[in-house]
Amino acid sequence: MKNLLLTLMLTLIGVPQLAWGQVSPSEAGAKPSVVIQAPKPLAPQATAKFYSQQTEKRIWTEPANFQALIQALEGLDAHGLSSAHYHLTALKSLPEGDDRDRLATDAWFSAAAHMLYGKLNPISLEPDWTAARREADLPLALTKALSENSILESLEAFAPKQASYTALKAELAALKLEAQKPQTRIALGEALKASMQNDRVSSLQARLIELGYLPDAAQNGIMDEQTVDAVKAFQRASELDDDGVAGPATVKALNRGYTDKINQLRLNMERWRWLPEDLGKRHLRANIAAFTVEAWNNGSIERTHLTIVGKPYRKTPVFSDSVEYLVINPWWETPHSLATRDKLPLFRKDPAAVKRLGFQILDRSGNIVSSDTIDWNAVSPSQFPYRIRQAPGDQNALGQVKIMFPNIHNVYLHDTPTRGLFSQRQRAFSSGCLRTENPLDLAAWLMSGTEWTREKIDNVVANGKETRITLPQTVPVHILYFTAVSEGDAGIRYLDDIYDRDAKVLAALDSKPS
Repeated sequence: MKNLLLTLMLTLIGVPQLAWGQVSPSEAGAKPSVVIQAPKPLAPQATAKFYSQQTEKRIWTEPANFQALIQALEGLDAHGLSSAHYHLTALKSLPEGDDRDRLATDAWFSAAAHMLYGKLNPISLEPDWTAARREADLPLALTKALSENSILESLEAFAPKQASYTALKAELAALKLEAQKPQTRIALGEALKASMQNDRVSSLQARLIELGYLPDAAQNGIMDEQTVDAVKAFQRASELDDDGVAGPATVKALNRGYTDKINQLRLNMERWRWLPEDLGKRHLRANIAAFTVEAWNNGSIERTHLTIVGKPYRKTPVFSDSVEYLVINPWWETPHSLATRDKLPLFRKDPAAVKRLGFQILDRSGNIVSSDTIDWNAVSPSQFPYRIRQAPGDQNALGQVKIMFPNIHNVYLHDTPTRGLFSQRQRAFSSGCLRTENPLDLAAWLMSGTEWTREKIDNVVANGKETRITLPQTVPVHILYFTAVSEGDAGIRYLDDIYDRDAKVLAALDSKPS
């Protein structure tokens, strides 16, 4: 149907039409018509509109431009896209003519859009997505590239400019080369520990040499100190306990091929294509999968704070907003869902917890109700009649400060009284908000250049009264989900997909455009 509509549209604007894939007798050198199966158009509307604005019915008449397009499409693989999804085979097979010309334009528009916006609509996978998209005038870009003979560079120009994207792209190229080399596999067996000596240790050393953790001369079949240190380094890079013992989990990670990492890079490069070019000169960037929030200024990270994110069944959403104000010594207005799911069962089991933890109970009119008068076992979750709030203090769930960027998810950054959880490697313990380590330092960073020094903030904390501080200028905050991240000179860090989101992105990325 799309092909028919495109044919009708082009016919209406005066462009003679052949069926997709049909070669005219003149083009075939007076031989009988040959039909080559041409693929379904990917960007029929953009293609039809573009030709309607041209004075010539063909735009790829310069052989150099057409060959440059073929090379540009082949270059999409370097960005984690599949060049085969953009008519590459058909373009190489079809003879020069109207069909090939339109197919080339269709391929360019589709590829350019995917490089600029991402192949996938992030909202289809991340319903809470609110980040602005990058923008460009694609018809103007194509016209300029054709006139300036810059087709080869034209698609590359739409790639994200962030250093992190460039690092992922370089890692992808390196891993594709490594994947062509032989890989030593370590046989399953007992855990390999210090001082052990056998063939499996030799295989372990060979694999560590391949991965760059040991020098070539280190393969001696003995689990010596150098080998133990190399195992520890690999374990740290793989988010494993760095005990220097090559147990089942470590051996499994060592035996993993490059396909998983290559795909992890590809899908995270796609996530970068969803983001705006400018995240803000000063901004906060939280990565759910890394359990961190970073304070960026002028392209550099000035602060990194550990975070605790939402549990797998209370996921922290992915979205962008702006920090507007801070609240020192905040009251915690317990969300209705948490009041009925968490606090009601607690109060039924331990009614004294209401006063011990500093909670205040209010009726629907806002009047304070003594908890001593409430039979919690008689209170229905579905008809919950109370509003629960927790006073500032050592037990307050928000700790000493909350960093507010009002949003429909009621998610924000805040302190926590359970600071011991920051020592855990995996920190998905919250109900969706981002509990932040050393949040007063982050608050001082947000207020830098104002009268609100760290000393003044500490004085307000000490008085125990709830105090709101409005930022003189809002600061963008991006709550993101990346499972492969650049750590500068330390290379690429591969993270666990704690919310099982990667598979959907990869499946969609590998699907042919429809």
